[in-house]
Amino acid sequence: MNTMKLIFLGMLLLEFGGCSTSSLVTTQEAMPLVYEDDGEEEIKNDITISLFRLHNYTDTPRAGMRASNIIEGVLYAKGYKVKGHLKEKVSSIKKAKKIAKEDGSKYFMYGGVSEWRYKTGIDGEPAVSMQLSLYKTKNAKLVWSATASDSDWGNASIGTTAQDLVEEMMAE
Repeated sequence: MNTMKLIFLGMLLLEFGGCSTSSLVTTQEAMPLVYEDDGEEEIKNDITISLFRLHNYTDTPRAGMRASNIIEGVLYAKGYKVKGHLKEKVSSIKKAKKIAKEDGSKYFMYGGVSEWRYKTGIDGEPAVSMQLSLYKTKNAKLVWSATASDSDWGNASIGTTAQDLVEEMMAE
């Protein structure tokens, strides 16, 4: 009887564990901190990021803009000041740096979306994959970078899957 329960539990874990997967690779450095604790009080750093629309390497129209919009919201929620450039296409880091300098931003964010779809099949699970890089505006030096992929349950949306992925990418 106990063997049957263990087999059933193992099958159940395999079934549920196979439906949601994620992968994340980041640089050793974390995103710059908005709030720092100096031991006596919490200090808020004035960090402005120019955010550019992510390049869309998918077959899904406007995936780069959709992902960038979610990133913008997550950055605001974390306390960053954001100068959004989501409607304009910026084709190079050099051009992004120039625009960020004009904005007076300390940093700029640039990247791409390589997957933004619902998988085919009965459940149609959402699948998202993106790469983000944060550069210092004054010299275009890479400060932070993350590449991540995630898929979720069939009842989840691409938006919630992408937001969870972005939050995981930027976790401190």
